[in-house]
Amino acid sequence: MGKVYRTWRDFPPDDWRWPNFSPQEMACRGTGKLMIDPPSMDKLQALRTRLGKPLIVNSAYRSPEHNKAVGGAPGSQHLLAKAFDVRMENHDPAQFEREARAVGFTGFGHYPRSNFMHIDTGPARRWNDGSWFPTATRTKEAPTPEFRPEPKRETVVDIITKPEVLTGAGGVLTGAGAISQGSGPVQLALGIALVLVVCAFIAFLVAKALTRPRDV
Repeated sequence: MGKVYRTWRDFPPDDWRWPNFSPQEMACRGTGKLMIDPPSMDKLQALRTRLGKPLIVNSAYRSPEHNKAVGGAPGSQHLLAKAFDVRMENHDPAQFEREARAVGFTGFGHYPRSNFMHIDTGPARRWNDGSWFPTATRTKEAPTPEFRPEPKRETVVDIITKPEVLTGAGGVLTGAGAISQGSGPVQLALGIALVLVVCAFIAFLVAKALTRPRDV
C-alpha cells in the first residue's frame, strides 16, 4: 500500500508527473486525504492522451472511513488508489472502455443511472451493462421499410378508356361503318357482327376487372 498523505497539499509537488490531473482531483472527496498509485496514474494519463479530451473524475482514492460512508465495497480498489470513476458526458462509453483496456485497465463497472464508468487496475472483471448510457453508441437502426403505394385499381371507365382499347374499338367501328355503307344484307350483317365483337370484348374486360381478387 502506498503512502497516505493527510491532505492533497502535502504531496511533494516535484513528484507529480501527470500533467492533465492534479493532487486535489485525486484526493478523497470525504476527508481530503491522498494516496497515489503511480502505475494506475500512468495508465490514467495514457488514457487521457489517447482520447484527447478531459476526463472528469468523480472519485479516485477513498479513505476507509469515506469508502464506508458511501457504501463502497470493503475490498474496493479505490482504497488502494487504483480506481477512478469517470463521467461519461463527453465520452462514448464503448470507445472509452476500448481505449481504457488498451492502456491496461482491467476492471470496469458501468453506472448508466449516474452516467459514469468505474475503471481500475485490479483483478480483471466487468459488471453492469452500460449499453444504455445516455451517450452510448447506438446500434445502427434498420432502415425504415419502403412501402410502395398499392397500384390504383382499374375501374370500368379506366378499362374502356385505355388508349389501346379505344384505338382498337375505333378501328373496328370504322370498319363496321365502312362495311355498313355498302349495299346488300351481307355488308349490314358484317357491320353488326363487328359491333357485337367490340361490345363483347368490352364486356369481357369489365367482368375481369370486377372479379379480380382484393387484398385483405
